[in-house]
Amino acid sequence: MLYNLLFPLSTQYSILNIFKYLTFRTGGAIFTALVLCFLIGPALIHWLKDKQHACQPIREDGPESHLKTKQGTPTMGGLMILLSLSLSTILWADWKNTFVWVVLGITIIFALIGFADDYLKISKKNSKGMPGKLKLLLEFSFAFIAVWLITKATVEPSATTLAFPFFKKLSFNLCLFYIPFAMFVIVGSSNAVNLTDGLDGLAIVPVMVVSFVFLIISYIVGHAAFAAYLQISYIAGAGELAVFCGALIGAGLGFLWYNAPPAKIFMGDTGSLMLGGALGTVSVVTKHEIALAIAGGLFVLETLSVILQVISFKMTGRRIFKMAPIHHHFEKMGWPELTVVVRFWIIAIVLGLIALSTLKIR
Repeated sequence: MLYNLLFPLSTQYSILNIFKYLTFRTGGAIFTALVLCFLIGPALIHWLKDKQHACQPIREDGPESHLKTKQGTPTMGGLMILLSLSLSTILWADWKNTFVWVVLGITIIFALIGFADDYLKISKKNSKGMPGKLKLLLEFSFAFIAVWLITKATVEPSATTLAFPFFKKLSFNLCLFYIPFAMFVIVGSSNAVNLTDGLDGLAIVPVMVVSFVFLIISYIVGHAAFAAYLQISYIAGAGELAVFCGALIGAGLGFLWYNAPPAKIFMGDTGSLMLGGALGTVSVVTKHEIALAIAGGLFVLETLSVILQVISFKMTGRRIFKMAPIHHHFEKMGWPELTVVVRFWIIAIVLGLIALSTLKIR
């Protein structure tokens, strides 16, 4: 909004020329989202506690300690992230950019799906929530719309091309197959973050790490000279997503203030489905879907642990892990919750650095 309103006046007031710079607006988005979280956080937590009463039901088959330490903590904290992220993005991003509206749209829609899931869990006082098939149907339906809009807004042949990191010219034009692939990336990313969100602060820091990686990737992909130098596809307009990623980092930092162990609030499916869907959509716009799998390798690991656990139990009757997702396995092994969280943060940071290195190692 500020860009569209103030930058046209830069011919009269030269100081307003600063609004044309993505770096300035990205910094502004980070700071704005952070401050908004601090402003609305206490009131939102109090309101959610008052409305939810018993709060989010805790898994009875989860770690025994959670029945004591997590009980009574309100959920739907993703609303805090959603409000600060959306307002900050609208304030600092270019309103005329299609990619910004597509990513913001998926963010809001997936947040609503997660909100409905959280509401059902609370109202029915169980941890099941929305039926899985219905949730996936909604996610894939809106992911299809998002991918279709992205491909229409992207210049060919990049619109349906899948590029491979570490290689200069290795890429494939998936043509019509790109649409289901991209849909899977968005929905898979959404549910992978959802599976990771099981301990205080566990999911939000890796989300911020991946957001930082894609802040850099978005900026470079949207800059013709940088993209040419690094021999990656130039996507006109994708640079504006750096503002969105910056807002996501700021909102994440603000949420972590209240979600750090011991958490005063959980993000719930409202937050986890939204954040994963947003990151997946950004990766589709920037054509760095595989880089998302690297940067978000922790989310991939958590998802694989669940898949392997289910397959093993159905085929052999035995479990590979003491409990899935894998962060609960380490809790069962006797690791304190904070130890699991911090070590997983370290893994996320290392994977983020590896993903960034793919920009140069080609």
